[in-house]
Amino acid sequence: MKQSQTLIPTLREVPADADIKSHQLLLRAGFIRQNASGIYSFLPLGKKVLQKVESIVREEMDAAGAVEMLMPSLQPAELWEESGRWSTYGPELMRMKDRHNREFALGATHEEVITSLLRDEVKSYKRLPLTLYQIQSKFRDEKRPRFGLLRGREFLMKDAYSFHSNQESLDESYERMYQAYSNIFRRCGLNFRAVLADSGAIGGKDNHEFMVLSEIGEDTIAFSDSSDYAANLEMAAVVTTYTEKEHSGKEIKRIETPDQKTIAEVSAYLEIEAEDTVKSMLFIADENPVLVLVRGDHEVNDVKVKHAMDARIVELASPEQTQSLLSAGAGSIGPAQLPDDITVIADHAVKAMGDIVIGANEEGAHYVNAKLERDFSVSKFADLRFILEGDPSPDGTGTIQFAKGIEVGHVFKLGTTYSEPMNATILDENGRSKPFIMGCYGIGVSRTLAAIAEQFNDENGLTWPVNIAPYDLHILPLNMKDEVQSTTAEELYKLLKDYRYQVLLDDRKERAGVKFADSDLIGMPVRITVGKRASEGIVEVKIRKSGESYEVQKEELTDKLQDIFRQLSNI
Repeated sequence: MKQSQTLIPTLREVPADADIKSHQLLLRAGFIRQNASGIYSFLPLGKKVLQKVESIVREEMDAAGAVEMLMPSLQPAELWEESGRWSTYGPELMRMKDRHNREFALGATHEEVITSLLRDEVKSYKRLPLTLYQIQSKFRDEKRPRFGLLRGREFLMKDAYSFHSNQESLDESYERMYQAYSNIFRRCGLNFRAVLADSGAIGGKDNHEFMVLSEIGEDTIAFSDSSDYAANLEMAAVVTTYTEKEHSGKEIKRIETPDQKTIAEVSAYLEIEAEDTVKSMLFIADENPVLVLVRGDHEVNDVKVKHAMDARIVELASPEQTQSLLSAGAGSIGPAQLPDDITVIADHAVKAMGDIVIGANEEGAHYVNAKLERDFSVSKFADLRFILEGDPSPDGTGTIQFAKGIEVGHVFKLGTTYSEPMNATILDENGRSKPFIMGCYGIGVSRTLAAIAEQFNDENGLTWPVNIAPYDLHILPLNMKDEVQSTTAEELYKLLKDYRYQVLLDDRKERAGVKFADSDLIGMPVRITVGKRASEGIVEVKIRKSGESYEVQKEELTDKLQDIFRQLSNI
């Protein structure tokens, strides 16, 4: 492709609203342009990178036995009502009505559509297992779109769905998809970890997220410093062995704690350690009030609360709900003398506490010397807190460290989460009707592009991996008015295309400095500069990533490029 014939609008200045490297560089290098908040056009270079990522995804999906199809973005509300998600998915689901006042959603995901399709088309276990996938735009009405392609309102996604007659078959497909995802992100050149994760609004139980390690990641990964254990922070299990403290035997006592609302304020006011207080937080789990207790120096993990209560929706109670149910604000509530309709659950660490400070359910007051079972009771103990750096690793090897990550893929074992409520059934080998057992597997294709850009850049611009770059080679004739340079560049352009290289020729009548700056910004793996020594039959070959450069005779160029790309492909 000749640069004068395509659209690569580079920018010299960093856009004011671009906060992270990938967003800045993809805008500056002319890969994307913003149309509205969280909505982007992919310009020719961006589209070529997307196609490279898509090609890798398709190859690995096909190798794993999945078959590509395409489903509609516009989905009838009735399907979401069947699954129960129309009312529970939240404001991120873009909803609309047609001229007949019929409700629709713009597809944020496609579990309902694919389940209804298979419900109508597959009736026997003999047709299973079956895995179908698509690559398609998705829509989510993000409250705060940011970080460019990493959190947008429209994005490109690969979503796959597998259907099975038994759990063993699902387990096998899950392992194949897990391996396929590992292959995809490895082939994209990414530094990533597969971590245990929560299923969120999708549903299901067993699942893993694929996280690209990055300081700008919105997710925290908890990993062992001595083993392969890794989990999303919200899913990392805590080793529940604690040293038990003896109670002093003193009676519980109410004391005034005026204007002391937080654990830090209360413990400082009473001159005690935070670990001798209990943090009480009121949640509403499927419309039922639940008081959750953790040690004062720990934080409540609402995902673990959701699992402990086996609830669909768990939300922190509003100030009005807290006041109505417990007659106090959040900073003064506690587990003593509660109404009968409030369930109390506690983290395992609370069981090992001695003399405990708890809220008195009275504004500006707390109890000291409280004792578990004597002064308050707990209906259930569970792992309810976030793991901390330095905690023992759940697998028994090493201690926990934290890292930031960008989620680029997620694999789920859905089970019958959708097939049961949607009555999607097959006849098994005994002629009995049973729901499909399902798996779900998603990759953010446009997000993966951004994650690659986030990991592959330097102070001058992007440094694309060989198999992801929009072009292999960037040819720069420095003076298009020089007949030898322009002719040599054209000859090399034709020759290298014949050798099956993807080539971008900068045939613009620009200054050499502009061409060099744009070339570094765009970031092709190899640049060929046709300059003053072209009259001697010599060009400069430079590797973008390492900065290594060579002066090469034209006749030796193809051999030299073969050596360079062989080395780059092995990195």
